[in-house]
Amino acid sequence: MKTALRLALYAAIAGAASPALAAPRLDGVLSDHAVIQRSQPIVLSGDAAAGETILIALAGRTVTTKAGRDGRFEARLPALPAGGPYDLTIAANSGAAVVRDLLIGDVFLCSGQSNMELAVENAQTLFPDAHPAVDDQLRLLTVAKVSAASPVARFAEQPRWAAAGPATVPTFSAACFYMVQALRRTAKVPIGAIHSSWGGSRISAWLSDSALRKAGLGAEADLLALYARDPAAADRKASTIWESWWRAGSGDAVGREPWQPAAALDWKPVPAMTNFETWGVPELADYNGMIWYQRTVEVTAAQARGPAILSLGTIDDADRTWVNGQGVGGSSLASKARVYTLPVGTLKPGSNVITVNDDDVYAFGGMTGPAEAMRVTFADGSSTALGSGWRYAIAKRLDGAAPRVPWDDINGDGTLYNAMIAPLASTKLAGIAWYQGESDTGIPGYDRRLAALIADWRTRFGTPGTGFGIVQLANYGKPTSVPSDSGWGYVRDAQRRVAAADRHAGIAVTLDIGDALDIHPGEKHEVGQRLAKVMRSAVYGAPGGPSGPAIAAAETGADGGIALRFGDVTGALHARGANQAIGFELCDAAPGTCRYAAGSVAGTTVTLPGDGKPVTRVRYAWADAPSVNLSDDAMLPVGTFEIPVAPRR
Repeated sequence: MKTALRLALYAAIAGAASPALAAPRLDGVLSDHAVIQRSQPIVLSGDAAAGETILIALAGRTVTTKAGRDGRFEARLPALPAGGPYDLTIAANSGAAVVRDLLIGDVFLCSGQSNMELAVENAQTLFPDAHPAVDDQLRLLTVAKVSAASPVARFAEQPRWAAAGPATVPTFSAACFYMVQALRRTAKVPIGAIHSSWGGSRISAWLSDSALRKAGLGAEADLLALYARDPAAADRKASTIWESWWRAGSGDAVGREPWQPAAALDWKPVPAMTNFETWGVPELADYNGMIWYQRTVEVTAAQARGPAILSLGTIDDADRTWVNGQGVGGSSLASKARVYTLPVGTLKPGSNVITVNDDDVYAFGGMTGPAEAMRVTFADGSSTALGSGWRYAIAKRLDGAAPRVPWDDINGDGTLYNAMIAPLASTKLAGIAWYQGESDTGIPGYDRRLAALIADWRTRFGTPGTGFGIVQLANYGKPTSVPSDSGWGYVRDAQRRVAAADRHAGIAVTLDIGDALDIHPGEKHEVGQRLAKVMRSAVYGAPGGPSGPAIAAAETGADGGIALRFGDVTGALHARGANQAIGFELCDAAPGTCRYAAGSVAGTTVTLPGDGKPVTRVRYAWADAPSVNLSDDAMLPVGTFEIPVAPRR
C-alpha cells in the first residue's frame, strides 16, 4: 500500500476512533498558521504511544518514524522553498491530527528585556505603519512570560500564531514588528516573528547550561542545578555567597554585619509599608541603592517548636532576608510576594529579629506590603501580623552589583532560557534580534555572555550564518559635563565589539532616538528599520554594511593628532548642527585620564587635535546619555566605542 494511501486510512480511522485515543503531539510552536523556515531541513519531534509507527505529510512529502519506548519520536522532512499555505498531517494508530494553514518562509526570533517587550500600542501610533491592514503572509507569535529551574520540553502555555493586522499588532513587540514588517516589503516571502522577552531580565537568564559555562558562569549553573535537586540547600548556599560579597565590599567582620540582630545602625521608624520615595524623607526622594529593614517579633515556646512561614509581601526590587542572623531567602522580582519557610530551629522563644536588605536598582523601591499580607504563621496555627513596627537604615554603598540567586526569574542564570527558549525545540530561524543590556550595566563580562548566547542559539535554531541583530543601548540618564566611567558605555562597546567580530551580525545604533528621561523610549519604528537593515545584510546579502558607520582604526598623525577612520559609511560623515564633531575623548592608559576633544570631519575620517598629553585610546559617546552629533548621509549615527590608538606608520 502506498504511503499516501496508508496516511489517509490512518487519518480516517483516527477520525472515527474513541475520544480516549490521543493523537501524536508535536513539540515547539508548530501549530495552526505557523511559518516554517525555508531552505532548511524540517525537524519534527514529539510524543506518541510507545513503539507506534507515525506517518507525517507536508506539501507532498511524507516521512515515517517510530516512537521509542518512552513515547518520544523525531522525524525529518526535506527543506522546502517559500510557499504555502499547506496542511501538515500526522497520523498513527493512536490518532491523527492536522496542523493547518502553514507557510514556508523566513522565521525571526526577537528577545531581550523591556525595550523589546514594549508593545506597538505603547510606542508611536500616529503613522500608517502602526495601523497595518491584515497581512496574511506575516505571522506573529508571543511566548508567555514564565521561568524554570531546568529546561522544559513544552511551553507551560502553548503560544498561538496569528496573522498581522489591527487585532494582533497593537500588543506585539514594537521593535520586532517594525523589523519584520520592513523585511516583508523587500524579501517578498512569508515571514514569521516569534517574540520571547521579559522586562528587566539579565542576559544570563537567557543562557543555556552550556552557554553559562562558556560565559564563565559555571558556579551559577551548578547552583541552579542544586536548586533543582534541593531548594533549601541551594538557598543556604546563596545566602552564604551574598554575605561573602557584602563582607568583601564593606570590610565588616563576621558577626558584625548589618543583618545581625544587634546591628548598630542609624535606625529610624518606617512611616508606612509603601515605596520609600513617598515617605517625605529628602535623602530617599530619588534614592536608588540599598536600605535595611528590621523588626522584632515575640514568639512563644510553643510557636518556636515547629517550622513557620514568613510572609513579607512584595519588595522592590531585590531582597535578602535573615531571621536571627540566619539567611532564609531572597528574590529580585519586584512583583513577587516574598514567602519564606523557616525550618525548625530558626525561631526561639522570646524576641526574634527579622532583617531585610532591600536593593532598589531603578525607580521606586522598598517593602511595599500590603501590610495586611505581612505576617509570620506558626505550625500550631497561630500567626503574628508584621505590617507595622519596622525600622530602617540607609545602607553603605558597595562597588558592583549584589549577587542574585540563579533561580531568580529575570536576574537568574538560565531560568528564562529553560522556560521561554528551550521549548522552541527544533524551530529553525533565519535571524535573531536581541534588545537587552540595561540590566547588565555594572556587571563585567557582557561581551562573553553575549557571544555565548549568539553561538548557543545559532547552534540550536539556525546555522553558523544565521543573522543576529543587536540593538545598542539608547541614551538614558543625566547628561555629563566631564568625562567619566559609564556602565551603559561599557555595555554598548561590548555589543559593538561582539558584532564587529561576527560576519553575520550587526548593530542597530540608537543613541539618537533614545530619551534621557525615559529608559523606555517610544521611538521603536526606527529601531525596527535599523534591525531590518542588519537582517537585509546578514540574512539576505544586501550590499553595504549591516550597521551604518563603524570605527575601523585610530592612528597617531604627524602633528600629534589622532586620525579616526570609519567603515560602512553611506556617502560621508557629518557633524550635525555644528562645525565639529563632539563626544570624543582622548585617554591615556590610566583611569581618570580622559578629556574631551572636538573633531574635524572629512569624508570618512575624523581628526582629533592633540593636546600635548599622552593618548593611548579614544572613546566616543562614553556616557549614559552622551551628547554626540556624528552620522552619515543615511542619517545613521556612529555608536559608542573605545579603540586603542596605533602609532603612525
